[in-house]
Amino acid sequence: MSISTQEAFSIGEPHAKSTVSKLNWLRASVLGANDGIVSIAGLVLGVAGATSSPQVIITAGVAGIIAGAISMAAGEYVSVSSSRDTEKALLKREREELKKFPEAELEELIYLYERKGLSRKTATVVAKELTKKDAFAAHVDIELGIDPDNLTNPWHAAIASAFSFLAGALIPLVAIILPPQDLRVPVAFISVVIALAATGVISAKIGGASSLRATARVVVGGVFAMIVTYTIGRLFNVVGI
Repeated sequence: MSISTQEAFSIGEPHAKSTVSKLNWLRASVLGANDGIVSIAGLVLGVAGATSSPQVIITAGVAGIIAGAISMAAGEYVSVSSSRDTEKALLKREREELKKFPEAELEELIYLYERKGLSRKTATVVAKELTKKDAFAAHVDIELGIDPDNLTNPWHAAIASAFSFLAGALIPLVAIILPPQDLRVPVAFISVVIALAATGVISAKIGGASSLRATARVVVGGVFAMIVTYTIGRLFNVVGI
């Protein structure tokens, strides 16, 4: 049984390359660290604005770190698991189509190589040779951009996010509990700005974006969060706790 090329392309398959990358775990780590820095900086500065008690600040910071790390891990696990399930469904559908409509799938492969700039003759030769070697691998590569043997692992992403959140979160916590009381807030503020600038540069390098723009975004967002939470803490200042 065969179907037309037009019908073969109407099944809703994404023919563009998937955004799945081998650097996903690194991006997740950078984002986790950035989230840890901003979240805990906002938390401890808010608490520091309300009380000078180091015990209260430490307790709030540690609780926030534990809750945040678990939340990051759970969120990343769910997100990556959903993406992985989608990839598996696409791979399963491609296998079924290759079994049911081999002629149409070959024509589709030829068409896709033509779209990449090959002549009809060359595209036909390439498609036939690749199909002969491994039809499934040829189709999932050009149609889906998925490596069936290297699907994103949700556990890897979850663990990377949790530990990176923890690493980032420790910066504002340590920065606010080690200095003398009158220097806690400025030292923590400066430490967080430096840390955010570093994560901004790293994320820009990973994504190939402008370092200045990426750094400005994360620093401005972090500074805004710290100012808001500290101001709120001052409004609820509690003396003697």
